[in-house]
Amino acid sequence: MPPTFTSKPLNITILGGGIAGLTTALSLTKFTPPNTPPPLITIYEIRPEPATIGGAVNLTPNALRLLSHLGALQEIHSAGAGAPCPAVEVFDLYTGSKIAESSFRGPEGKGLGDPAFQALRITRGEALEGVLAAIAKHANITLVCGKKTTKISETDEVVTLSFADGSSTQCDILLGCDGIHSVTRLLHVEPSRTATYSGICNAFGFAPLHPHQRPHFEASAMNFARGGMLLTSYHNKAQDSVYVGALMQVPLEEDLKSRDGWRARGKDAEKTRQDMLTRYAGAKELAIAEWIAEARDLYLWPVFTLSKHGKWATQRTMLIGDAAHAMPPQGESTGIVFEDGVLFARVLARWMEKSSSGDGNVAPVKEAFDAFEKLRRARIETAWEESQSVVKTVQEVGWFGHRLKMNIVPWYLWWTRGYREKHFVEDVTVCDIGY
Repeated sequence: MPPTFTSKPLNITILGGGIAGLTTALSLTKFTPPNTPPPLITIYEIRPEPATIGGAVNLTPNALRLLSHLGALQEIHSAGAGAPCPAVEVFDLYTGSKIAESSFRGPEGKGLGDPAFQALRITRGEALEGVLAAIAKHANITLVCGKKTTKISETDEVVTLSFADGSSTQCDILLGCDGIHSVTRLLHVEPSRTATYSGICNAFGFAPLHPHQRPHFEASAMNFARGGMLLTSYHNKAQDSVYVGALMQVPLEEDLKSRDGWRARGKDAEKTRQDMLTRYAGAKELAIAEWIAEARDLYLWPVFTLSKHGKWATQRTMLIGDAAHAMPPQGESTGIVFEDGVLFARVLARWMEKSSSGDGNVAPVKEAFDAFEKLRRARIETAWEESQSVVKTVQEVGWFGHRLKMNIVPWYLWWTRGYREKHFVEDVTVCDIGY
């Protein structure tokens, strides 16, 4: 029978030292029940150090609110990282016309929700560094890098992990926060559920902003073309650099089939650059071609997804974030990951409270896992369906298809505005968890 938790800390292992694993660890610490010792959390990362490579993400109001609750947003602000994003403007690449925008300004121009936030465009590396700084302030969280998991086994009482260096460890609960190619899922939870290439890639880099260039956007622009969708955006406080990110159809090739395929293709930066210049030729904004031509650290990142339905948990192991439900980017992906960690932590805290009640009826931790899935499944499946529209939006089309798209996009953004804003104002640290 599991112990009560008023005297013995829960021992939790997290696989994955990325943003999902780190924010989940912060959430588990923050939402520990009163008069209960915080869990002892060990995060194992397969890389020699946390990976800071990646493009720039837009942290939406709900994501910023959660990072603030976890103490990470304060670290990001202290470092002066990121660029404010009051709205993402949508343009026809060929005419330069603004056809719509997705705004985070809110009714009074101060942002959405309570407390009010707009959005923040920030590199993945800077966001990760902010979360790591917050992690460093919690003695109960340990990050161990360079550990490759080779085996996971589980009994009614404990989960055992074996590593490539011959060592092993045991824990009360294992959380798989190790992304789309999750070892936790592939070795243990559901080995048959493998990642599928979506048919699209994200090519991205960072270009210097020259004095003669006058960006056509206030903060961030989504430029639609026949060959895909091109994001041009500020990403730093100085606004002296432009993030260039292209979502586009790329045929499946051998070097895209493996987990690290993007690295091989990324080394061939000039091939990717020429492809982007061809796809986004004819832009009304002349600086677009210049930004692509001068983009540094240019990478091509294939987007993999998981099937809509799948197994998230065993008796003592739970998948969080992309390890459970990876989907194409649809504007809220990072926020969804943060929500996963916070909601799971709150549900687990409630289970800990029940287990500490002293009535002798200690429920298995799977009860908390089931409660989390019941709380989260519908939201994830709706987001998954929405993400499929991204794949359709970036598919290559002719002139007629492009004109049709330019008429549909504004209508779609107007139609879905209420739904999006509902999530932007949401605060899952206080919502009803139904458990």
